[in-house]
Amino acid sequence: MTSTLYQQIQQFYDASSGLWEQVWGEHMHHGYYGPEGNLKKERRQAQIDLIEELLIWASVSSSSHILDVGCGIGGSSLYLAEKFNATVTGITLSPVQANRAAERAKIAGLETRANFQVADALNLPFADDSFDLVWSLESGEHMPNKIKFLQECYRVLKPGGTLMMATWCHRPLTENAGQLTDKERKQLAEIYRVYALPYVISLPEYEAIAENLSFTNIRTADWSTAVAPFWDVVIDSTFNPLVLVNLLLSGWSTIQGALSLGLMRDGYQQGLIKFGLLCGNK
Repeated sequence: MTSTLYQQIQQFYDASSGLWEQVWGEHMHHGYYGPEGNLKKERRQAQIDLIEELLIWASVSSSSHILDVGCGIGGSSLYLAEKFNATVTGITLSPVQANRAAERAKIAGLETRANFQVADALNLPFADDSFDLVWSLESGEHMPNKIKFLQECYRVLKPGGTLMMATWCHRPLTENAGQLTDKERKQLAEIYRVYALPYVISLPEYEAIAENLSFTNIRTADWSTAVAPFWDVVIDSTFNPLVLVNLLLSGWSTIQGALSLGLMRDGYQQGLIKFGLLCGNK
Protein backbone atom coordinates (compact mmCIF):
# COMPACT_ATOMS: atom_id res chain seq x y z
CA MET A 1 0.00 0.00 0.00
CA THR A 2 1.08 3.57 -0.44
CA SER A 3 2.45 5.01 2.77
CA THR A 4 -0.07 7.86 2.80
CA LEU A 5 -3.07 5.55 2.42
CA TYR A 6 -1.59 3.16 4.98
CA GLN A 7 -1.34 6.02 7.47
CA GLN A 8 -4.85 7.27 6.73
CA ILE A 9 -6.40 3.84 7.32
CA GLN A 10 -4.30 3.27 10.43
CA GLN A 11 -5.15 6.64 11.92
CA PHE A 12 -8.85 6.29 11.11
CA TYR A 13 -9.15 2.97 12.92
CA ASP A 14 -6.75 3.88 15.73
CA ALA A 15 -9.01 6.83 16.48
CA SER A 16 -12.45 5.29 15.95
CA SER A 17 -12.21 1.69 17.15
CA GLY A 18 -12.46 2.48 20.86
CA LEU A 19 -15.65 4.48 20.36
CA TRP A 20 -17.14 1.82 18.09
CA GLU A 21 -16.51 -0.91 20.67
CA GLN A 22 -17.88 1.18 23.50
CA VAL A 23 -21.07 2.05 21.66
CA TRP A 24 -21.66 -0.77 19.17
CA GLY A 25 -19.56 -3.72 20.40
CA GLU A 26 -16.85 -5.95 19.00
CA HIS A 27 -18.26 -6.57 15.51
CA MET A 28 -17.21 -3.77 13.16
CA HIS A 29 -19.36 -4.73 10.19
CA HIS A 30 -22.91 -4.69 8.81
CA GLY A 31 -25.79 -6.66 10.25
CA TYR A 32 -28.12 -9.07 8.43
CA TYR A 33 -31.83 -8.23 8.45
CA GLY A 34 -33.21 -11.03 6.28
CA PRO A 35 -33.15 -11.37 2.47
CA GLU A 36 -35.62 -8.49 2.10
CA GLY A 37 -34.03 -6.40 4.86
CA ASN A 38 -37.29 -6.26 6.80
CA LEU A 39 -36.57 -8.30 9.95
CA LYS A 40 -36.40 -6.37 13.20
CA LYS A 41 -33.33 -7.38 15.19
CA GLU A 42 -31.09 -6.16 17.97
CA ARG A 43 -28.04 -4.74 16.22
CA ARG A 44 -25.42 -7.10 17.66
CA GLN A 45 -27.58 -10.12 16.87
CA ALA A 46 -27.91 -8.88 13.30
CA GLN A 47 -24.10 -8.72 13.06
CA ILE A 48 -23.70 -12.26 14.39
CA ASP A 49 -26.42 -13.41 11.99
CA LEU A 50 -24.41 -11.91 9.12
CA ILE A 51 -21.42 -14.11 10.02
CA GLU A 52 -23.61 -17.19 10.22
CA GLU A 53 -25.42 -16.44 6.97
CA LEU A 54 -22.11 -15.89 5.17
CA LEU A 55 -20.80 -19.24 6.39
CA ILE A 56 -23.96 -20.96 5.18
CA TRP A 57 -23.84 -19.16 1.83
CA ALA A 58 -20.18 -20.09 1.29
CA SER A 59 -20.77 -23.70 2.45
CA VAL A 60 -18.17 -23.40 5.22
CA SER A 61 -19.06 -25.91 7.94
CA SER A 62 -15.60 -26.45 9.43
CA SER A 63 -12.14 -24.92 9.39
CA SER A 64 -8.90 -25.40 11.28
CA HIS A 65 -6.62 -22.55 10.16
CA ILE A 66 -8.28 -19.22 9.39
CA LEU A 67 -6.90 -15.88 8.23
CA ASP A 68 -9.11 -12.88 9.03
CA VAL A 69 -8.05 -10.05 6.70
CA GLY A 70 -9.04 -6.75 8.27
CA CYS A 71 -9.84 -8.26 11.65
CA GLY A 72 -10.82 -5.09 13.50
CA ILE A 73 -10.78 -5.75 17.24
CA GLY A 74 -11.22 -9.47 16.70
CA GLY A 75 -15.00 -9.81 16.50
CA SER A 76 -15.16 -12.30 13.64
CA SER A 77 -11.81 -13.88 14.49
CA LEU A 78 -12.80 -14.89 18.01
CA TYR A 79 -16.29 -15.93 16.92
CA LEU A 80 -14.84 -18.25 14.26
CA ALA A 81 -12.11 -19.58 16.57
CA GLU A 82 -14.71 -20.60 19.11
CA LYS A 83 -17.27 -21.88 16.59
CA PHE A 84 -14.83 -24.14 14.72
CA ASN A 85 -12.30 -24.78 17.51
CA ALA A 86 -9.87 -23.28 15.01
CA THR A 87 -6.59 -21.42 15.03
CA VAL A 88 -7.18 -17.89 13.73
CA THR A 89 -4.76 -15.21 12.64
CA GLY A 90 -6.14 -11.70 12.30
CA ILE A 91 -4.38 -8.86 10.50
CA THR A 92 -5.07 -5.13 10.54
CA LEU A 93 -3.21 -1.92 9.76
CA SER A 94 -4.15 -0.51 13.16
CA PRO A 95 -1.88 -1.24 16.15
CA VAL A 96 -4.71 -0.11 18.42
CA GLN A 97 -7.00 -2.74 16.91
CA ALA A 98 -4.38 -5.51 17.02
CA ASN A 99 -3.63 -4.83 20.69
CA ARG A 100 -7.28 -4.69 21.65
CA ALA A 101 -8.04 -7.88 19.73
CA ALA A 102 -5.23 -9.64 21.62
CA GLU A 103 -6.65 -8.38 24.92
CA ARG A 104 -10.09 -9.66 24.00
CA ALA A 105 -8.65 -13.05 23.02
CA LYS A 106 -7.03 -13.34 26.45
CA ILE A 107 -10.26 -12.37 28.20
CA ALA A 108 -12.10 -15.03 26.20
CA GLY A 109 -9.47 -17.67 26.98
CA LEU A 110 -8.58 -17.97 23.30
CA GLU A 111 -5.07 -16.48 23.38
CA THR A 112 -3.47 -19.80 22.35
CA ARG A 113 -5.68 -20.08 19.27
CA ALA A 114 -6.05 -16.45 18.18
CA ASN A 115 -3.12 -14.32 17.07
CA PHE A 116 -3.34 -10.70 15.92
CA GLN A 117 -0.75 -8.59 14.15
CA VAL A 118 -0.23 -5.48 12.09
CA ALA A 119 0.28 -6.51 8.47
CA ASP A 120 -0.35 -5.37 4.90
CA ALA A 121 -2.91 -7.52 3.07
CA LEU A 122 -1.11 -6.83 -0.23
CA ASN A 123 2.08 -8.39 1.15
CA LEU A 124 0.91 -11.07 3.56
CA PRO A 125 3.69 -12.30 5.88
CA PHE A 126 2.63 -15.93 5.57
CA ALA A 127 3.85 -18.91 3.58
CA ASP A 128 2.01 -20.31 0.59
CA ASP A 129 -0.76 -22.82 1.41
CA SER A 130 -1.12 -21.75 5.06
CA PHE A 131 -4.89 -21.40 5.64
CA ASP A 132 -7.99 -23.39 4.77
CA LEU A 133 -10.22 -20.32 5.09
CA VAL A 134 -9.43 -16.71 4.22
CA TRP A 135 -12.14 -14.49 5.69
CA SER A 136 -12.42 -10.89 4.53
CA LEU A 137 -15.43 -9.04 5.92
CA GLU A 138 -15.53 -5.43 4.72
CA SER A 139 -11.83 -4.90 4.12
CA GLY A 140 -11.54 -5.23 0.32
CA GLU A 141 -12.76 -1.66 -0.12
CA HIS A 142 -9.56 -0.44 1.57
CA MET A 143 -7.26 -2.24 -0.87
CA PRO A 144 -5.56 0.04 -3.42
CA ASN A 145 -4.82 -2.94 -5.68
CA LYS A 146 -7.74 -5.36 -5.84
CA ILE A 147 -5.89 -7.82 -8.09
CA LYS A 148 -2.90 -8.01 -5.75
CA PHE A 149 -5.24 -8.45 -2.80
CA LEU A 150 -6.96 -11.47 -4.32
CA GLN A 151 -3.60 -12.83 -5.50
CA GLU A 152 -2.34 -12.82 -1.94
CA CYS A 153 -5.53 -14.44 -0.65
CA TYR A 154 -5.13 -17.17 -3.28
CA ARG A 155 -1.44 -17.67 -2.49
CA VAL A 156 -1.89 -18.29 1.24
CA LEU A 157 -4.88 -20.60 0.79
CA LYS A 158 -4.29 -24.32 1.03
CA PRO A 159 -5.37 -26.34 -2.02
CA GLY A 160 -9.11 -26.79 -1.64
CA GLY A 161 -9.29 -23.89 0.78
CA THR A 162 -12.01 -21.23 0.63
CA LEU A 163 -11.98 -17.47 0.23
CA MET A 164 -15.05 -15.80 1.74
CA MET A 165 -15.15 -12.10 0.99
CA ALA A 166 -17.83 -9.47 1.59
CA THR A 167 -16.99 -5.96 0.51
CA TRP A 168 -18.39 -2.56 -0.43
CA CYS A 169 -18.85 -2.20 -4.18
CA HIS A 170 -20.40 0.29 -6.55
CA ARG A 171 -23.22 -0.70 -8.87
CA PRO A 172 -22.44 -2.90 -11.90
CA LEU A 173 -21.62 -1.01 -15.08
CA THR A 174 -24.06 -2.81 -17.33
CA GLU A 175 -25.05 -1.77 -20.83
CA ASN A 176 -28.44 -0.61 -19.60
CA ALA A 177 -27.22 1.13 -16.44
CA GLY A 178 -24.23 2.70 -18.14
CA GLN A 179 -21.03 4.09 -16.65
CA LEU A 180 -20.95 6.00 -13.39
CA THR A 181 -22.34 9.50 -13.73
CA ASP A 182 -20.48 12.59 -12.58
CA LYS A 183 -22.88 12.85 -9.64
CA GLU A 184 -22.21 9.24 -8.64
CA ARG A 185 -18.45 9.71 -8.93
CA LYS A 186 -18.65 12.78 -6.72
CA GLN A 187 -20.67 10.90 -4.11
CA LEU A 188 -18.21 7.99 -4.15
CA ALA A 189 -15.28 10.38 -3.87
CA GLU A 190 -16.77 11.80 -0.67
CA ILE A 191 -17.22 8.31 0.76
CA TYR A 192 -13.61 7.49 -0.15
CA ARG A 193 -12.36 10.62 1.57
CA VAL A 194 -14.29 10.11 4.79
CA TYR A 195 -13.64 6.37 5.21
CA ALA A 196 -10.03 6.21 3.94
CA LEU A 197 -10.82 4.21 0.81
CA PRO A 198 -8.75 4.33 -2.39
CA TYR A 199 -11.69 3.28 -4.59
CA VAL A 200 -14.27 0.51 -4.94
CA ILE A 201 -15.16 -1.62 -7.94
CA SER A 202 -18.25 -3.55 -8.99
CA LEU A 203 -18.96 -7.14 -8.02
CA PRO A 204 -18.67 -8.41 -11.63
CA GLU A 205 -15.16 -6.92 -11.71
CA TYR A 206 -14.23 -8.88 -8.58
CA GLU A 207 -15.62 -12.01 -10.19
CA ALA A 208 -13.49 -11.47 -13.29
CA ILE A 209 -10.37 -11.03 -11.16
CA ALA A 210 -11.11 -14.27 -9.28
CA GLU A 211 -11.60 -16.14 -12.56
CA ASN A 212 -8.27 -14.86 -13.91
CA LEU A 213 -6.52 -16.00 -10.73
CA SER A 214 -7.80 -19.58 -11.19
CA PHE A 215 -10.19 -19.66 -8.25
CA THR A 216 -12.72 -22.46 -8.73
CA ASN A 217 -16.37 -22.79 -7.71
CA ILE A 218 -16.70 -19.01 -7.82
CA ARG A 219 -19.98 -17.58 -6.62
CA THR A 220 -21.13 -14.02 -6.08
CA ALA A 221 -24.19 -12.41 -4.53
CA ASP A 222 -25.56 -8.94 -3.86
CA TRP A 223 -26.80 -8.65 -0.27
CA SER A 224 -27.35 -4.90 -0.32
CA THR A 225 -31.03 -5.16 0.59
CA ALA A 226 -30.31 -7.52 3.48
CA VAL A 227 -27.76 -5.23 5.16
CA ALA A 228 -28.87 -1.69 4.23
CA PRO A 229 -30.99 -1.16 7.40
CA PHE A 230 -27.79 -1.26 9.44
CA TRP A 231 -26.98 2.34 8.57
CA ASP A 232 -30.27 3.62 9.96
CA VAL A 233 -29.59 1.71 13.18
CA VAL A 234 -26.13 3.26 13.52
CA ILE A 235 -27.41 6.75 12.70
CA ASP A 236 -30.18 6.45 15.30
CA SER A 237 -27.65 5.41 17.95
CA THR A 238 -25.65 8.62 17.54
CA PHE A 239 -28.46 10.60 19.16
CA ASN A 240 -27.57 9.04 22.51
CA PRO A 241 -26.02 11.82 24.66
CA LEU A 242 -23.20 9.54 25.85
CA VAL A 243 -22.34 8.66 22.26
CA LEU A 244 -22.25 12.33 21.30
CA VAL A 245 -19.86 13.16 24.15
CA ASN A 246 -17.52 10.27 23.34
CA LEU A 247 -17.70 11.11 19.65
CA LEU A 248 -16.51 14.65 20.32
CA LEU A 249 -13.59 13.24 22.31
CA SER A 250 -12.57 10.75 19.63
CA GLY A 251 -11.05 13.17 17.11
CA TRP A 252 -11.93 14.84 13.84
CA SER A 253 -11.63 11.78 11.55
CA THR A 254 -14.16 9.88 13.67
CA ILE A 255 -16.47 12.88 13.82
CA GLN A 256 -16.29 13.18 10.03
CA GLY A 257 -17.17 9.50 9.70
CA ALA A 258 -20.20 9.93 11.96
CA LEU A 259 -21.37 13.06 10.14
CA SER A 260 -21.15 11.15 6.87
CA LEU A 261 -23.15 8.07 7.84
CA GLY A 262 -25.95 9.37 5.66
CA LEU A 263 -23.72 9.07 2.59
CA MET A 264 -23.71 5.30 2.92
CA ARG A 265 -27.41 5.11 3.73
CA ASP A 266 -28.22 7.23 0.69
CA GLY A 267 -25.82 5.24 -1.46
CA TYR A 268 -27.71 2.05 -0.69
CA GLN A 269 -31.08 3.70 -1.26
CA GLN A 270 -29.96 5.03 -4.64
CA GLY A 271 -28.49 1.68 -5.73
CA LEU A 272 -25.01 3.15 -6.02
CA ILE A 273 -23.47 1.27 -3.09
CA LYS A 274 -23.62 -2.53 -3.14
CA PHE A 275 -22.72 -5.12 -0.51
CA GLY A 276 -20.98 -7.71 -2.64
CA LEU A 277 -20.14 -11.30 -1.74
CA LEU A 278 -17.58 -13.51 -3.43
CA CYS A 279 -16.42 -16.97 -2.52
CA GLY A 280 -14.21 -19.45 -4.31
CA ASN A 281 -11.79 -22.31 -3.78
CA LYS A 282 -8.13 -22.82 -4.58
